[in-house]
Amino acid sequence: QDKNLPEEDNDAIDWDTEDELELQEIPEPVFPSCTDLRITGQHDVCCDAEASSSSVPFRSKFIQQFVVMGFTEESIAKAIEQNGENSDLVLDSLLTFKALDDSPEEQPSTSPPLEPSISSNDSVSEYNENVLDDVYEEDSWSSDSDSCINSVKQCYLNDEGSSLSEKEKMLLFLANMGYPEEEASVAMEKCGPKASLPELVDFICAAQMARAEDPYLQEDVKPTLEHILNDCGGYKKRKVYTELCKRKKRREISGEETIRLPKPMIGFGVPTQSIPTMVQRILPKQLIGPPFFYYENVALAPKGVWDTIKRHLYDIEPEFVDSKYFSATARKRGYLHNLPIENRFPLFPLPPRTIHEALPLSKSWWPSWDGRKKLNCLQTAIGSARLTDRIRKAVEKYDGAPPMEIQKYVLDQCKKWNLVWVGRNKVAPLEPDEVEMLLGFPKNHTRGGGISRTDRYKSLGNSFQVDTVAYHLSVLKDLFPNGINVLSLFSGIGGGEVALYRLGVPLNNVVSVEKSEVNRDIVRSWWEQTNQRGNLIHFDDVQLLSRDSLKKLVQSVGGFDLVIGGSPCNNLAGSNRVSRDGLEGKESSLFFDYVRILEDVRTLMSSRH
Repeated sequence: QDKNLPEEDNDAIDWDTEDELELQEIPEPVFPSCTDLRITGQHDVCCDAEASSSSVPFRSKFIQQFVVMGFTEESIAKAIEQNGENSDLVLDSLLTFKALDDSPEEQPSTSPPLEPSISSNDSVSEYNENVLDDVYEEDSWSSDSDSCINSVKQCYLNDEGSSLSEKEKMLLFLANMGYPEEEASVAMEKCGPKASLPELVDFICAAQMARAEDPYLQEDVKPTLEHILNDCGGYKKRKVYTELCKRKKRREISGEETIRLPKPMIGFGVPTQSIPTMVQRILPKQLIGPPFFYYENVALAPKGVWDTIKRHLYDIEPEFVDSKYFSATARKRGYLHNLPIENRFPLFPLPPRTIHEALPLSKSWWPSWDGRKKLNCLQTAIGSARLTDRIRKAVEKYDGAPPMEIQKYVLDQCKKWNLVWVGRNKVAPLEPDEVEMLLGFPKNHTRGGGISRTDRYKSLGNSFQVDTVAYHLSVLKDLFPNGINVLSLFSGIGGGEVALYRLGVPLNNVVSVEKSEVNRDIVRSWWEQTNQRGNLIHFDDVQLLSRDSLKKLVQSVGGFDLVIGGSPCNNLAGSNRVSRDGLEGKESSLFFDYVRILEDVRTLMSSRH
């Protein structure tokens, strides 16, 4: 963490989310902060606290400025090798590489482009269960943000073609970033032709903030896109308009237009929802456990991802479940497993299922115009103190309910960041122990690792919802009354282990494979605090878990009854607009290690009989 940042902002920033983005059509906030301009991506953020630190070598910064533009590290290394550390020459080479890669004559496509998959079509549900595009902390840019913006802008403009004027290119760039065309046009007209991108963004943000402060502010008639481009000639005007339409369509295809999920999203049944007919499934005899397996990942993955997962996991139908049926928070996930689906039972006591049941102290401060009953999917980031203070100032100036414009802005931000009312006109993000409770973990579960609040939020945001998983795993209690041997891949903070423990299934041997040392410390601390009598064995990398290692483990512990885990969703989540590469992505391709290890375990177990 950057020691120059305030402590509360350090605690609020997440630079590496693995959670999914649940998409919806929410308008832009009425008065966002000017620092809300972000280049999104799971790992490709050049303006974070680490990258702005003076301790980072120059070469790392030099490479990072191209990584954030979307170029691969391999192509960057090749360009540097050819040109040295000359930014202009490297950028020219990278654009050349990209043009060659994208050319159908040079490299024909071998697979259809990824499209997002799965949407619940749940936009009229009892609560709004979706969030906006960015999952990064509000107001958390480093001092290098302007240079980062300009680098990306230059890369983008170079790619737009030389036939457009600088004004047209800038307008396209602002529109592509999501700013309304009308506001971008006004900003360009008011700031002049030589205005930089940060100056234009500041102007747009300032205007939005001014409108928010006075919703009844009379605005001058603003020129439209047609008016701004009136002097461009018919050909150029049509070209700009056509390009804007194409880009809008591409954005919809790449991140927002999704196929339908089951509605309601209750999988093979949930304890709180009646099912019209009894769900049944028959698995081939060779797939009936043990060993049982249980795989989890985000439901909102690019199109074709779950088809691939299903194909590699024996063509078993996935079970899509939203955790809103188990708790006070939404969490849309797909689960693929060979567990029995009859005679399931939930954890007791049943968890609270509404915000006010989960957080009763908030009820007395909750305004009547905030109709939320459930929280959105819990992310790895939280809203900043500056955001909550801005909301307080916006609301407290009115004796009664604020105007609709203010209500809409406040509700959008509360839904986006899961803010709750903690005082008169005051909202705040959830505390780590509240997130633990909502996800079904014991109080202070993540505190046991001796980690910061930032790491606690991140670890929790990437975890299972324990009550949901426990409902699926409950069938194992009668099958293994004397205890179970578990191979836990991508263990995280031990959601599967906690679920089995809370179900009363003795944990004889757990082999936990988890790359994060922070998460391994959390699991070890929980293991010791709950006085587990079995053996906990840690590995730190699934890629290093070879067949020989598995053979020794099977011989040592007597085989595995359950292989459980969810591989990283970095390249599947809708929040990742830079490297949403599906199962071919660097992190999400680890799914194939889950498949490899599972198949090795099944083979080794069958050879023992």
